[in-house]
Amino acid sequence: MCAAVYVLSTVTGYVLTSALLLKCPSLLHRKKREAFLSRHISHRGGAGENLENTMAAFRHAVDVGTDMLELDCHLTKDEQVVVSHDANLQRVCGVDANISDMSYAELPPYLCKLGVTFQKECFCEGGEDKRIPLLRDVFDAFPNTPINIDIKVNNDTLIKKVSEMVVKYDREHLTVWGNSRNHIVKKCYKENSHIPVLFSLPRVLQLLGLFYTGLLPFVPLKEQFLEIPMPSIITKLKDPSRLTRGQRFIAWLADTLLMRKALFQHLTARGIQVYVWVLNDEEDYRRAFDLGATGVMTDFPTRLKEFMDRNGMSKLE
Repeated sequence: MCAAVYVLSTVTGYVLTSALLLKCPSLLHRKKREAFLSRHISHRGGAGENLENTMAAFRHAVDVGTDMLELDCHLTKDEQVVVSHDANLQRVCGVDANISDMSYAELPPYLCKLGVTFQKECFCEGGEDKRIPLLRDVFDAFPNTPINIDIKVNNDTLIKKVSEMVVKYDREHLTVWGNSRNHIVKKCYKENSHIPVLFSLPRVLQLLGLFYTGLLPFVPLKEQFLEIPMPSIITKLKDPSRLTRGQRFIAWLADTLLMRKALFQHLTARGIQVYVWVLNDEEDYRRAFDLGATGVMTDFPTRLKEFMDRNGMSKLE
């Protein structure tokens, strides 16, 4: 009986303490300093309104009023840091070649028409700007705009060069970088711990484990940005009739586990921003913000800006 009472009192104490710290994390953790706050994030510069990852896309998104540009980086054969999502140029340029095997001068232009990855049966046709830009072009053009950099390949030279460029342009307070792979994020953090990092996929899974076991309020976190998909959008990207029962269940389960208001509120109270991607309609914009997400990443910056203006949420103070 005494043992049962001891176990019950211990478990009750743990649950109550965990619940208290989940609501009031400042009792245990110092809130991370937020150099900037972003509600409106343009995915690849706004791939639904201009050719992805081009200077035209970035200029348009900034003109619309985006809070952050999201982009992807690779390294050319002559060690130039370029802005491109794909390692191979077949999809975007129609040339079956890898960026890493070509010098910057040899890179072909983008095709005139590109599919929008996160919008079903949608294509974007571009204007005159079809050049793959250098990262330094983006830094030069938008010195005061926060930029989210996805380091697409596990390349020490790429990581070092991006870090050196961020320091050169005095952008450590306006940049976040990382990748879904944990070893790349670790290398980024080791190279320059002053540039905030994203949660990798393994760390997202670990975060969920800590959250659902009640341990999260007790654990320090080095990351400052959680960037996660909204799993329910899979039904908008694929024909629902072609999804198996198992696929629908996995999507539902992932959505139920990830899209948790209590989790988002706890992280934001600790100074960790939560971005949900890639959302392209008002229903999903509203759901993400209602759940407490700091920001939404979209292919359609104009569409998101209009939604935010109508709802009085254009800027975070």
